[in-house]
Amino acid sequence: MPAPARTVLVTGSAKRLGREIALALARSGWQVAVHYRDSLEDATRTSRECTALSGNSASFRANLGNEAAVRNLLPRVIAHFGHLDAVVNSASTFEHDTPAGFSFAAMDKHMRSNTGAAVLLAQALHQHLAERAKSGEPARGAFVNLLDQKLWNQNPDFFSYTLSKAALEAATTMLALGLAPLVRVVGVAPGLTLTSPMLSAEQFEARHKMALLDQSSTPEDVASTVLFALENQSITGTTLLVDGGQHLIRFERDFSLM
Repeated sequence: MPAPARTVLVTGSAKRLGREIALALARSGWQVAVHYRDSLEDATRTSRECTALSGNSASFRANLGNEAAVRNLLPRVIAHFGHLDAVVNSASTFEHDTPAGFSFAAMDKHMRSNTGAAVLLAQALHQHLAERAKSGEPARGAFVNLLDQKLWNQNPDFFSYTLSKAALEAATTMLALGLAPLVRVVGVAPGLTLTSPMLSAEQFEARHKMALLDQSSTPEDVASTVLFALENQSITGTTLLVDGGQHLIRFERDFSLM
């Protein structure tokens, strides 16, 4: 009897980088659970394209800033697919603040969705795999956190966001220690990868070239690294920087504010 297809939940995969990761994993045969918060139309399109690539996909709505919604997400995914093998934590709240404008409210918003949600999802994946192992089923899984080269090249912009990603980087190590051997936990830290409304096409191109390798990460670079982290059984508790060396060049401001 053939083994069931591997299933992965990719948070924030309705569009942008999460979508590219979801499609890359589907091309490699993974069944993809597409998570979204508000972008139903985009999530439906991504899920449909993943289904065409791997044969099975579905979309799931959840507000990752809400603890009850986070705790309910994996049971819904597992109920639909029957099992879950991995999670890629790509969703992120990214709102600008500075030390001068810092507030508990801004910190709490970023910490809930960017850090707390990942810990709860990793906890739930571990519980699911432990239950499968008890039934005699081979059960090992992986959890990949999308981080940011900003952690190795800090500036005061997007202060609460950076705090939440720093906490997530620390959580990556602690979760790897606490959830082994059933769950491997790996960080992937891109550089400037996609443009935003804050940058013109010319500004994005110029900033993208500000790297030791004359270009930062592409969506394909990041997606292939996530796939590598999911499938290499010897990696855990570390972060792979995929940024063309941008973290080695000192930036006084965030790319969008330079």
